[in-house]
Amino acid sequence: MTKPSAPGPSVAKQQITVEVASELRLFVAHERRQGVTALVTDGVSTLGHVVESLGVPLTEAGALLVDGVVVPVSHVPRSGEHLVVRPVERPQRVPGAPLRFLLDVHLGTLARRLRLLGVDAAYESEDIGDPALAALSARERRVMLSRDRGLLRRRELWAGAYVYSDRPEEQLRDVLGRFAPVLVPWSRCTACNGPLREADKDAVADRLEHGTQAAYDVFAQCTVCERVYWRGAHHGHLEAVVADAVREFGGPHAA
Repeated sequence: MTKPSAPGPSVAKQQITVEVASELRLFVAHERRQGVTALVTDGVSTLGHVVESLGVPLTEAGALLVDGVVVPVSHVPRSGEHLVVRPVERPQRVPGAPLRFLLDVHLGTLARRLRLLGVDAAYESEDIGDPALAALSARERRVMLSRDRGLLRRRELWAGAYVYSDRPEEQLRDVLGRFAPVLVPWSRCTACNGPLREADKDAVADRLEHGTQAAYDVFAQCTVCERVYWRGAHHGHLEAVVADAVREFGGPHAA
């Protein structure tokens, strides 16, 4: 008869202290929002797990310092160590692929405004579910933008970022300030994200109402969905959005 194996040695609990940057305190419990607090870990979990257990998505955590030294998320904390969680540095660089975004179903207005500025922003108008969104982010190497913390914690994500505001104007400023994408206004279809090209009026005449044909002469057309654009009555508002963004974050030659 095989004897049952003896239980392995137990891992002692470890008590550390934690300090979360003020920018990240909205993610943590109220009692941990004021300066340094104590935390007991299980002795085997990495800092990545510890940070997420505090409520902070790893997409939002920048440098992790233990006793003043930057350590990787794989570090296993030991008793007496002091952990500082800093926010990501801005502008945040995303190496490995051209800067492109994927937005979830709740960020349609932000997606259209990013496209208005020429930023590659894929958007799912229907809720396809967190697993499918994460897989799409990985497959196309797109930065996932979302206010869903659970989605941002999925391991298969290629990259992600939490959208801090629920106001489209503030959302746009947040994303532009964080990632500093190159802005090329009026170069992308706000409906499908495809690139625009100049269009001859006669070539798109069958897509225009008679009043539009009579009133406008300059047109652009999407190379993907073939939607036609012109400077209509709503153009003034869009011009203001573009002008504000370019003034604050730079135009086509921004890095």
